[in-house]
Amino acid sequence: MTSTETSLAGALLERRYRVDGLLARGGMSAVYRGSDTRLDRPVAIKIMDPRFADDRSFVDRFEREARLAAKLHHPNVVTVHDQGVDVAGDRSHVFLVMELVDGGTLRDLLEQRGKLDVPLALSVAEQMLSALSAAHQAGLVHRDVKPENVLIGHTGHPPAGVVKVADFGLVRAVASAGTTSSSIILGTVSYLAPEQVTTGAADEPGDVYSAGIVFYEMLTGKVPYTGDTAISVAYRHVNDDVPAPSTVEPGIPAVLDDLVLRATRRDPEARPADAGAFLQELRRVRAALGIAPAPIPVLPAKQLPAPPVAPPPADPEKTVPAFSPVAATGPVTGPRGTQALMRPHSAPPPPQAPPGQEPPTMVRRRPVVLWTVIAVLIAAVLGTGVWWFTVGQDAAQAVAVPTLTGMDQATAEKTLHDAGLASTIVRERHNSVPAGQVIGTDPIAGASAEKGSTVTVTLSSGRPTVPDISQGTGLEQAETAIRDAGLTPQRDASADAYSASVPEGKVLSVNPQPGTQLPIGSAVKIALSKGAPPTPVPSVAGLSRDDAFQRLKSAGFEPYDAGTEFSDDVPSGSVTRTTPAAGSTIEGQSDLRVGVYTNNAVDVPTVVGRPVQDAIQLLSDAGLQADVEGKTRNFSIVIGQDPEPGERVERGKKVKLEIFP
Repeated sequence: MTSTETSLAGALLERRYRVDGLLARGGMSAVYRGSDTRLDRPVAIKIMDPRFADDRSFVDRFEREARLAAKLHHPNVVTVHDQGVDVAGDRSHVFLVMELVDGGTLRDLLEQRGKLDVPLALSVAEQMLSALSAAHQAGLVHRDVKPENVLIGHTGHPPAGVVKVADFGLVRAVASAGTTSSSIILGTVSYLAPEQVTTGAADEPGDVYSAGIVFYEMLTGKVPYTGDTAISVAYRHVNDDVPAPSTVEPGIPAVLDDLVLRATRRDPEARPADAGAFLQELRRVRAALGIAPAPIPVLPAKQLPAPPVAPPPADPEKTVPAFSPVAATGPVTGPRGTQALMRPHSAPPPPQAPPGQEPPTMVRRRPVVLWTVIAVLIAAVLGTGVWWFTVGQDAAQAVAVPTLTGMDQATAEKTLHDAGLASTIVRERHNSVPAGQVIGTDPIAGASAEKGSTVTVTLSSGRPTVPDISQGTGLEQAETAIRDAGLTPQRDASADAYSASVPEGKVLSVNPQPGTQLPIGSAVKIALSKGAPPTPVPSVAGLSRDDAFQRLKSAGFEPYDAGTEFSDDVPSGSVTRTTPAAGSTIEGQSDLRVGVYTNNAVDVPTVVGRPVQDAIQLLSDAGLQADVEGKTRNFSIVIGQDPEPGERVERGKKVKLEIFP
């Protein structure tokens, strides 16, 4: 995509897809954040370089691959929504509309952590292989499996990391273009299967091999092969066996060594047949090791992975200088983007003449050869002149982007200015690069840039810091602040507590404390207030019913009559107890009712000296029964009673009366 294509921002493709900000740019496409105006949903729009629009074979293959990819409905596959060709005046744009994945890539995760622990590597590999398995079952081969095409988005609330594989079939679409010959190797050199290098074959076992290399890199933090040139790395895949991961990172279980080595055999027949078979083997290894799935970290929203490098130009004669090993100069010490490399062929030897005799064809062809050389020289001179006036002057204005990594902002800007380049600054958190130092540039160091063009300089913001979240902050506001800081919010219900000052449901504390520096994506636990501490039920035993009710209401409770019972500890009619009992606390505010029990005891009245009939009536009025011993007469009087006067007894109890005569 040329620099002039940035004007596509704001365009409306096929009167439906609005093109918004640029997310990533590569040699053969650019990816924009966009919007489907018909369905009102955010999308990612991959717009191919305009030169592809004129290549009918590419457009046809692109449409077929897009239709195949659109049939993949799997939670670990980036969904393809639509494809089309937008024609505006004399320009055409081939585009692909995809699910927008806010997050990062496996490459970002590896750059953050160096390598992944075994449980996390298994979890990422399992989801990656699930996506590839679904594609293989649908008859679709990826052909360019690498960390840059393994996206890590998030789903759910609270968000959880999820792996999504992107760009199915895109390499095959490029390979179909008329610009590509059988002598070109397309792919990413660090992950190429041997058969892709030697014959160009790309099928399910090739994806298995590439996935095995990605798994190796997750376990060790590095790819197995490096070299001085891209082609030398490619041929190490052909001639060398991938080493066991434990030779690089001791402590990796032997069963994982075997799994990686099985997937990366040079002989395709010796590998698992497809990603589904690889996935089954991985799950058996996980079960044998007794390792539970690990949560995949949620990465801060980043740019989508850069699309592959542009395919070779149309003229086959120009293919060699543009994409031969000479073009990929510099040592290849790590992963590179999708590349086109020449596949060397051996030329047949020239015809041999008898000893002492010149080959006759050589004598006859000498004049022809001489005039041919002269014609070539003339054409070269003319071609050089044309090149100078059409391309060469611009090329003469190109400069190499200087290496700025580790510089501070002022030094980086001065270095670019001295090189004849402008600069724009963006900031990004980083676990290891100190704040204020340059992480990298776009274009990358060493790349050719037009003099006066702008280089994007990424400065480190350092490790994220736990934000200052004060007590009483809302949960959603706190979670947003933590995510904006590049960290992961995590509810910790076990740390919730009562607070007299922080309202219920608001943030009580965060752990680690605000101001603490943490690795990108680390968890910050949030504890919430359970509200004011509950008030204990006051003791009202011995009070009258009315006084007890008043005291309970003043404490915020709702008293009610729970019944009566006998007690010889409190006066008759007074409160014996409550339910809940005195000193208890009531959780929550939904039910603050307190039952009150009163004493139904009776104080025995004095009946000694009274006529029998009067004593019987007095006891009955008090709720007691008279038990008269002997025969009563009209003039009999009570001379003794049991229980004694004033004794507290249960209602209905009998009182024995001794009478005379």
